[in-house]
Formats: sequence, C-alpha cells, structure tokens
Amino acid sequence: MKNLLALAVVLSGCLTLPAASAARPLLPADWYRFKSISDLTITPDGSQLAYLVTSYDQHADESRGDVWSVDWAGTRSSQLTHGLNVSRPRFSPDGRAVGFLAARSANAATQLWVVDRHGGTPRQLTHAKGEITDYAWSPDGRRVVLVVEGDGGTPGDERAPKPLVIDSFHFKEDTENYLTADTNTHLYLLEVKTGACTPLPSEAARADTVPSFSRDGTQIAYVSSRDDSAADVGREEITLLALSARAKPRTLTSIWSPRHQTLQWTADGGSIVFLHGDEAKYAEYAPDQLAAVEVSSGHVRQLAPGLDRWIYSPRLSADDKLIRFAVEDDGYQYPAQVSLTGGAIERLGGPMVAEQVVEAAGHVAVRSSSDAAPVEVYALEQGRLRALSAHNRALFQEITLGAVQDFSFKSRDGTAIHGQIVKPPDFQPGHRYPTILWIHGGPDGQDDHSLELEGYGPPLERQLFATHGYVVLAINYRGGTGRGTPFARSIFADWGDKEVQDLLSGVDYAVSAGIADPAHLGVGGWSYGGILTDYIIASDTRFKTAISGAGSANQIAMYGADEYIGQYNAELGPPWRDSALWLKVSYPFFHADRIRTPTLFMGGDKDFDVPLAGGEQMYQALRTLGVPAQLVVYPGEYHVFTRPSYLVDRFTRYLAWMDKYLKAGP
Repeated sequence: MKNLLALAVVLSGCLTLPAASAARPLLPADWYRFKSISDLTITPDGSQLAYLVTSYDQHADESRGDVWSVDWAGTRSSQLTHGLNVSRPRFSPDGRAVGFLAARSANAATQLWVVDRHGGTPRQLTHAKGEITDYAWSPDGRRVVLVVEGDGGTPGDERAPKPLVIDSFHFKEDTENYLTADTNTHLYLLEVKTGACTPLPSEAARADTVPSFSRDGTQIAYVSSRDDSAADVGREEITLLALSARAKPRTLTSIWSPRHQTLQWTADGGSIVFLHGDEAKYAEYAPDQLAAVEVSSGHVRQLAPGLDRWIYSPRLSADDKLIRFAVEDDGYQYPAQVSLTGGAIERLGGPMVAEQVVEAAGHVAVRSSSDAAPVEVYALEQGRLRALSAHNRALFQEITLGAVQDFSFKSRDGTAIHGQIVKPPDFQPGHRYPTILWIHGGPDGQDDHSLELEGYGPPLERQLFATHGYVVLAINYRGGTGRGTPFARSIFADWGDKEVQDLLSGVDYAVSAGIADPAHLGVGGWSYGGILTDYIIASDTRFKTAISGAGSANQIAMYGADEYIGQYNAELGPPWRDSALWLKVSYPFFHADRIRTPTLFMGGDKDFDVPLAGGEQMYQALRTLGVPAQLVVYPGEYHVFTRPSYLVDRFTRYLAWMDKYLKAGP
C-alpha cells in the first residue's frame, strides 16, 4: 500500500501543471486555444513518436489536425504538416516516414500522403476518386492496403447528385449521413513505387474495414460486414485474403461486433489478436473482450477472461509475448498488459487516465490526462510518466481549476454509486454553493479524473462551471462503464429508472453534506446526458434550470429516425410488439406536463446519433405548457461539434443560462 501511495504521488506530480501564475477562470474563448492530442504512433525501433494535434482556427472557423513528432528523449519536437487537415498518422515500417490521410481542399477526396519523419514537403501517394478512410502498410513498406468509400479509381468528371437508393437495414450514421451500396467501403492494394491501385475481391453489399497485413506480407486480414437485414446487424466476419492470383476471401470467424476493432497478426502467422463484443441486445452494455483466433482452424481463445472492464488500444509486442492496452476502471483508465498465452493482468502504472498505449522495442508511451492537465504524450518508465509533449501547458498555467474529489453514496435502492465533486477554486467548507448536476453521455462511459478536450468534453465542461463559482456533481450512474458488466447491464430495457435514482440520490447526498444549495440546483448534459436531463426534470421539480443538449424524450419517435435501430429491436423490441414499454421509456415527453424547469435545448441539424427532433419536440412541449424554454440549432453540425465558433457559442450559452436562473437575485 505504501508503494502504491508513493507511486500515486509521483504520477500526480507528473500530470499536474504548475499553477503559480494561474489567476483566472476557464473561459469559453479558451476553446480557440486548446490543442487536442490523439492518434499516437511509434517507430518500430521506439526512437520516435508521432501524433495528431487538433487545433481550432478562429480566423478560418474550422478545426484542423496536424502531425507532430517527438523523439524518445523528449528533446526534439517538430510539426510535420502545415495547412492540410490530416488524420490517422502512422509510421512506415522502416520508421523513416509518417503516412497520413488528408484532402487538398474541402471538396477534394481524402488521399494518402507521406512526410519524412524529420519534416519536409508531404508527398501525395494516391489519387483515388473515392474517399480513403483508413489504410495499413505492408511489412516491407512497398504496398499499402487502402479502405476506400466509393470508387477507388482515378478521378473523373463530377456528376450531379442522384437520388439515394437505400437497401440496407442500418441505413444512416452520424457524420456518414445516409448509407447506400455506394458508401460501402472496399479494399484496394496500392503499389507505392508505381502508384498502381488494384481493387481486392469484395461484394457490393459488404463493407470491408480494419485491414492488417500478416508479418510476411502474403495475407491480409480484415473485417467484413453487411446490413441487408435485421439479422445482420451487430455481427461481423474476420476474413482472410491471400495476395496471390485468383485468391478468394475466406471467412475465418464470425463474431459480435466490438466498439473498437483491431486485428494484429502473430509473427508466425498462426493467430490473429482481435476484439469481440456481445450479442446485439447487450451490445451497449458489454465491454470489448480480448481474444485470439487460430488461422488454421478458426478456434477462438479468450486472452483475459477474468477482466470485466472496457479495454482500449490493445497492441501486440513484436516478440509476441505481451499485449498492452488501457483498462477503464472506476474513474480511472490504467495501462496494463497480459501474456499472449493468457493469465493475470499486470498494471503498468498507478492512478491515471491513459487514453492510448503504444509500444516498440521496449519503449512504452501513452496519451494520458489528469484532473489538472489535458491529454498529452508521456513515456511510461517503471510505472512513472515522463512528459514528451506540452501543447496545453501555457494556457493552463493561466487558469485556476477547481479541485476534484471522489465521493460515494447509496442510491435509493441501496446500490453503491461513485462519482466526483468538482469544487470552485475558492471553495470554503461549510458554505453552500449553487450546484449543477452535469451528466455524462453514453450511457456506456464514465466520469473520470481527466481533462478531456475531445468530443463534447464533459470533464472540461465541469471545470467551466466550477471556475465560475458552481459545485459540479459528476455521477457514474448505473448503465455506465467502469464498474463491470452487471452494473452496466442493470438498466437493460429500463431506461430512465435506475439512472435517475442514482443521479437524484447524488444530489441528495450533496445537499445533506452541506455542499449544495437546495434552492439553487441545475442539471444538464449532452447526448445520453441530455436524455437523462429530460428524465430528471420530468421526475423532480426542484431543479431551477436545465440544459438538454442533443437529447430526446419521445423514444418512440427515434425509432427509424436515428442510427440505433439494431439496439432498439434487440433490446426493446419494435414499438408495435410492446407499446407499453416504449411509452414507459418515453415518459418525459408523455408526462411533459409535470415539468416546471426552464430548459435550454441544443443540437446540430445534421445529427443522426440523437437527431435534433428530440430537442425540438421537448422545446415545443414546454412552450405549449408555458414553461420557459429556448432552442438553439447549430447548422451543419453533427453529434460532436467541430466548428470552433459554435463550440465557443455553446459554452457561452451554458454559462449564461445557468447564471440566469441560479445566480440571479429574487
């Protein structure tokens, strides 16, 4: 225990930014200065790392991604791309160059590019007509397998838009829009030296993704799936294709789809490490499981059967001995490893939120965050973190953040619930504060000890409110991840029940502890956080204000309108089969006359994840009832916003709406 505590102190010191000059709150305009770190990759010899830095250009009003690199010592850091909005940086097999995806202009198709690891002018490798969405290098670097949406041939004359003919069962996806046979992705083999691009065998009705070369370069493994019928949804096939004349794809195994698939070959070509999910009705509540499939027989072997937690970014070591990954666990996300032969999980560090783990030649690096520092790149050495990047350091030296404290309490049925309380920087014990219950999305997610900038950034939103004088409650309600499958699955086909009990019990705790002012309570969230906000205000009238972002309350109206048809049919059944159940989970809309809380509804008009109609319906209901309400629509935005001015506008409105009802005088 003493060693663990000592390690925690060391890690805390590594992750906490100096605050000597910090003297101001977090401001909405700070979103223009944030740098989001993602897509970490490492050279085969472990000497250099590359990663994506997303910044927010205020003048152009757009988000931009650029590739940066840093050496293992952390002494040389450089920006490798400028002006191209790039994604998916990956080192070439010899480590001399970094590949990435980018488009020359907003109207051009995304192509594959390379840039020297030390910088220089990027070189475009492909000229495909369709969008390249992913790629994988061959072991010798001479070929690349491309994942292409649409026509992978050479560009031709642009044609006028045609009607969309839809035959697939799952026919829409956020950011992808409507899905047709023309939007299915297929594989192409690129010869790097000549630029020749050849389509690999496929079926028009199938989508092929996640390609991976065998270590000898003679075969490709990939994921193939189809959505022709309800029976196909939620399943995918791991498929093999030999790179020889007249070879045909061979299905190796069929699995339930995981959230984040990865395919990695062992050196001898005998096995492939992959992730699998659970049957469709439990897909929202099941962690991805680590497994290996034998190439010769299709036999699947579980690699961490005793681990009942979500795992991220598994990576097989070059010697095939270990698989390293990040494990989500009760407010944290720690790096870990397990032997390829199976066995006990070994932790590689103490309390932290590791978003990604990469390894090569004995060097392990992570993208990690803490309560006081956004995600940066770190070397992980003997359980200690050594900073390799500091893109947000200068900004956060200006800001005084609120303290984050773990707390736990019993829900109304006796279930133990955990979460965090974020306090204003000048918090004084014994004084009650206006308090905001800020609800994380998902529900398959958790509030943790990070300062995440990506997505809609709940941890950062908590600090936005806290640094302006609010206590913020972040509660890991049932249905969320981080505490195992039974905890997550407890809300199966029973939405808006146990979650609401847990959230309201957390508010009761904060009031009884003398922290929350019961006369000044607010609630809000985005996505499932917005959905639960609707549930909360239809269940309890003590909240003085609410913000429901990208939410819905009439779940019946979401059937066929959003992208979750597979889950609805598997978990709830079609509405005509059990209309009473659908009415039950739609109670905020059908009991809107119980709501007294002034509510701000927000959303993007291109959101297919939780369509804007969900907020529009509740806005109209409250206006019909005479309850103060406002609807803010962001044109051209999907579920996760990317336009910087809209991000700043949204957070400005967050503060103004809460201030109006929680800080105003009588």
